[in-house]
Amino acid sequence: MLAAARKELLLERLRRDGRIVAKEIAAELGLSEDSIRRDLRELDMAGLAVRVYGGALPASPAIVDYAARTTVAPDSKRRVAAAAVALIEPGATIILDGGTTTRAMVEALPRSFRGTIITHSPTIAAALLNHEAGVFLIGGQLFKHSAVACGAAAVEAANKISADLFFLGVTGVHPTAGLTTGDADEAAMKRALASRAAETYVLASDEKVGAASRYGVLPLDAVAGIITDAAADDPTSRELAAAGVILVHTDDRTP
Repeated sequence: MLAAARKELLLERLRRDGRIVAKEIAAELGLSEDSIRRDLRELDMAGLAVRVYGGALPASPAIVDYAARTTVAPDSKRRVAAAAVALIEPGATIILDGGTTTRAMVEALPRSFRGTIITHSPTIAAALLNHEAGVFLIGGQLFKHSAVACGAAAVEAANKISADLFFLGVTGVHPTAGLTTGDADEAAMKRALASRAAETYVLASDEKVGAASRYGVLPLDAVAGIITDAAADDPTSRELAAAGVILVHTDDRTP
């Protein structure tokens, strides 16, 4: 089998099964594990898969930069955002992560909401200028790819705040890889923010469920729930639910 055909087969298996075990597929195809690992390495370098010990997982399409992400699954993000806003109690203090789904939350949040919103995203803070809520912007080194503040100064500032809810954006939600994103510093900042909230909810539009990125953020059991519009009978949704993960499906909260 030619290399191009092998890679297409591997991608099809990733889409179908949500993971590849190099040893198993090498035996199935009658090839060496080294050949499969080489193919997976090249798929990883092309951004089409994420290599993990023993195999690979589907790569998240949400690792592109902020501007490009605004065009990825906008309707899905609006549904997730509306369900997330429905969880916010009047007067609550909430932390909003950076990203396009939290930007959709700002659009869904009533301008009359009078709680407090904490964020490390200047784009989120700017979008809240016409809302009545108090806004606290965490500063630090600007990570331009995601338009958020990260680094030591941002983490130090985050450690001084507390909140009722944190709405966490990730690029991948996978039953074995957990919650992931594409940058190590951004992952550390997300963990710092999660540690400052009583409860953390993950914002997971459909394209992120079953996908993975390179850096772990949190294990699945560290969050109160995952808000998603992925179908409840989707194989990944069923696997997550079977593992005890609380899934808040958008059709449970929104029309």
